Amino acid sequence: MNRFVAAERALRTAAPHQLLDAVRRVLTDQYAADSVELFLADYGLTVLQPVSELPHTLQPVPVHSGPAGRAFGAQEPYVETLPDDLVRAHLPVTVRGDRLGVLTVTLPGHEHARAVLPELAEIAEVLGHEVVVAERDTDLYLQARRRDRLTLAAEMQWQLLPGRSCVRPEYELGAQLEPAYAIFGDNFDWSATADRLSLYVTNGMGEGIEASLLTNLAINALRNARRAGLSLADQAALADQAVYAHYRGRSYLSVLMLDIDLATGLVRAVDAGSPQLLRLREGTVEQVAFDAQLPLGMFEETDYVAQEFRVEPGDRLVFVSDGVYDVASPGGETYGAAALARAIQSTRLLPAAEVPRAVLRELTGHRGGAVPDDDAMVVCLDWRGR
Repeated sequence: MNRFVAAERALRTAAPHQLLDAVRRVLTDQYAADSVELFLADYGLTVLQPVSELPHTLQPVPVHSGPAGRAFGAQEPYVETLPDDLVRAHLPVTVRGDRLGVLTVTLPGHEHARAVLPELAEIAEVLGHEVVVAERDTDLYLQARRRDRLTLAAEMQWQLLPGRSCVRPEYELGAQLEPAYAIFGDNFDWSATADRLSLYVTNGMGEGIEASLLTNLAINALRNARRAGLSLADQAALADQAVYAHYRGRSYLSVLMLDIDLATGLVRAVDAGSPQLLRLREGTVEQVAFDAQLPLGMFEETDYVAQEFRVEPGDRLVFVSDGVYDVASPGGETYGAAALARAIQSTRLLPAAEVPRAVLRELTGHRGGAVPDDDAMVVCLDWRGR
C-alpha cells in the first residue's frame, strides 16, 4: 500500500472527533512530519482557529495575513523556511470551493518537502471532505470555528446555510453574513444540478429568534418546492403560502430568487422584496432592475411572475441586503449605490470567495466601527459559462 492510500484510509476510518489525530499519525509515520496542525476559518472570516481538544492550546492566526493566511487566501500551498533545515507547508483545506481552513505541516529538508508537497495537498483536500462528513456526528469542528459564542439566532442561521463558497467550471460563488455571531434573518441558499444553478438571497424581517424562525420556515418551504421540481414562480408561491398560513401577514420575508441555465446563461428571476443585484460587466457597475413583487407571506395566495435576463462570461453579480446599502455613517450619510459601486470596483481583482468579506470591511469603515443595527449580507457570483 502506498503512503497516500494509507493516509486516505486512515482518515476515512478514523472516528469523527479524531481526524486530526489520524492525519498527524499518518503524516508522522509516512511523511516524516515533525508537527501537524489544523486551523479552521471562524464564522466572521477574521482568524484561523486551531482545532484541538478544549481548552485550545494554540493561538488563532490571521486569515488575511501571515503564511497560513496566504495559503487560505490564494488557495495555493505556501511554504516557509525554518531554522535547522525545517520547512513548514501551509495547505488549503477546501471542499468543492468551500474554504474551510489550512493544514500546517512541518517537514525536514527542502528536497523532501518539495517531493511530498503534491501528495500533502491532496491529503488536505481529503481531510476537508472528512471534516464536512464528521460534522454530522461531532461538534468539535463547529466549536473550533467560533472565536466567540454565537447567539441562538445566529446558530440557527449558520446551520441553514449551504456553505460560504462554491466553485464549478461555469461559476464561482462566495457569500458572507455580518455580524457573524449575532445575525438575525438574512440568508442565502444555493443548489446546482448538471444543468441549472438555483440561488436565493433573503432579507429577513424582525430580530433574534423570531427572525430566524421566519427565515427557517421560508427557506425550507423554498427547498421543498425546488426539490419537488416546481418552477421558480411556483416555488415562490408555495413558500408565500407557507409563510402566510403561519403568520397571517404579521411577518413576511423578502427574497430574490434566480434560476440560471448553466449551458446558455439565461436567468429567470423572481424579485419579491428588498435584496438588490448589481452587475459588473466590462468595468461598469450597474443595478439589475426587476419588476418588484410582494414579499413572501405578506398576503394570501400571491401570484409571482419570473423575469428573464442573460449573464455573459466575465460578468460578476453582487447581491446585497438592505443592511448594506442603507447603513448610515456617524454623520447620518447612507452607504448608498455610489459607495457600493466603488466597493465592487475596488474588489474586482479578488476571487468571488473574498469579495463579500472585503465589501463588508469597507462597510464597517463607513459605519465607523459601531455595532450594526441590522444584518449585512453580500453574495458574489462570477460567471464563466460553458
